[in-house]
Order: sequence, then C-alpha cells, then structure tokens
Amino acid sequence: MTSQALPPKRIFPTSKVDARSAEHVPSVPQTESVAYKLAFQDTEFLLREDLRPVRFQLELLKPELLLNEANIGSTFVFYGSARIPSPDMADALVAAATNDEQQRIAERLKAKSHYYEIARELARLASQCGCDEEGKRHFVVCSGGGPSIMEAANRGAAEVGEESIGLNIVLPHEQMPNRYVTPDLSFQFHYFALRKMHFLLRARAVAVFPGGFGTFDEMFELLTLIQTGKVRPLPILLFGRDYWNRVVDFQGMVEEGVIAPHDLDLLHWTEDAVEAWDFVTGYYEENPHPAPVQSGPPE
Repeated sequence: MTSQALPPKRIFPTSKVDARSAEHVPSVPQTESVAYKLAFQDTEFLLREDLRPVRFQLELLKPELLLNEANIGSTFVFYGSARIPSPDMADALVAAATNDEQQRIAERLKAKSHYYEIARELARLASQCGCDEEGKRHFVVCSGGGPSIMEAANRGAAEVGEESIGLNIVLPHEQMPNRYVTPDLSFQFHYFALRKMHFLLRARAVAVFPGGFGTFDEMFELLTLIQTGKVRPLPILLFGRDYWNRVVDFQGMVEEGVIAPHDLDLLHWTEDAVEAWDFVTGYYEENPHPAPVQSGPPE
C-alpha cells in the first residue's frame, strides 16, 4: 500500500469539526435547549461551581501549552509595586497631591522612581541571553503585565527587540496589560493561585522591587517554597534595602527564632542592574546543574 493510500490516523471527527457542525443544526425545541450544547462550548456550564476543578486545569494548561509552543525554556521574573512612577511621571504625581499627607506619599514614591529604570535595564540585560542548543529561550522577562515596575520590565525587553511575558489578572478595577507585553504572551487569569504557579514554573531568577501586599505575597511564598524544599534554590534579587528594612525586620525574625540565620542567605541585596545580572550569571556558572528539590526542609 502506498503512502497516499494509507488511511488517515484519526477516525473520529475533531472537536473543531463537530463544533462547526453544531452551529448549523436545525432549530427545534430539543436543539434550542442549553442541555443540547456541546459541553466544551457551553460557557454557562463551564462557569458552574462544580466545574472549578476543570477551570483550574484550563488556567494551568493554556499558558503552559502556549509557552511551550513559544520555546520558552526559562524566565526572569520581576515583582514590584504597581504604584511607583516612572521618572518622567514622578513630578506630575507630586504636583497632583492635594494635601500634606498626599504630598508626603507622593514624594516617597518619587524617591523610588529610579527603580523603574533599574528594572528596565535589568530586563534589557536578561533578554539578550539567547537560546540553548535546542532552541529554547532562557531568562525571558516575565512580569504581572501591569504598570510601573512591571511595565519597566516588559519595556526593557521590548527595547532590545525581545519578547516578554505578562501574567495579568482580573481585578474589580480593570487593569489592562501594559503596551510592552508581547501580545501572544499576554495571559489573563481568574485564579491568583494558578497565576503564581506560572510565575515560578519556569523561573530561573527573580527580581523583587519595593512593593505592597501583592509583592509581599509573591516574595514570601517563594521564600517559603525554597525554605521547605518545594522549589530548587534560585537567585532572589532584593532591590531597595532601605525600604525593605523599614517595612520588614528580617534580622528581627532571626532574633525571635522564627527563621534560621541561614534563611537570610536566600536573599541577594543589590541596587544595580549590572551587578544583579552578574550575580545571576555567576550563580549558574557555579551551579550549572540545579540541585534536586529536597523532600523536606533544609537542615
């Protein structure tokens, strides 16, 4: 039998074929009922409370498949505030203050605006890492897809002609993806848990800039995962020593006995993009083959 005479591999119609066919069924009471809709085309069915496990799967699977298809081998994750202005917007923020308290807060945010440029520069450096022998791209910039520090990270990648990832989430107040995220790598999530999982599934380095509850949540979850052996150690770059030491007493946690002194070694303090990138590359020169994930907390 010649190759042209071989039967097709698939003997059943694809879901796409049946979905198109379902659009043209005759209209009778039975076909007009929602019960007749194909389950995977029935939005109301997929939104039912009982279908939460399926929605979990979908939010895990969709970005995973698309990132695999885009040959994303690893990522450089950027965490930080959505409120720190870019340097060119900092004065306008101060000028918009209408009372003394707003003025003080605006001045503090302005004082942190240089971190926008640091994040932008670090993203430029990471984005030029290139591909491995299998064509996989590494240290691809990944942010929450929003404004401020997130925008700076995606912007830095775009400025050197490289793609970057944005993991946006539906919020009560609409948050659009920033304009520097690569459109085909711009994802929207309903579940914070699945979004945070995708931040870390491919992460090979994480940069943490001054931020609020969301930044705290993401950073401390990562520290906990490494501390308990659920995630391999990786470079965690902490920018803004003055800010972090003002809002978190890391040494106090050691003195209170709630963390071990060596737990602070998980953090690398830095204020400079070039030094940060050199630390990351040096880390992987010393650790080319990541240690296996431990089954329990480190000794």
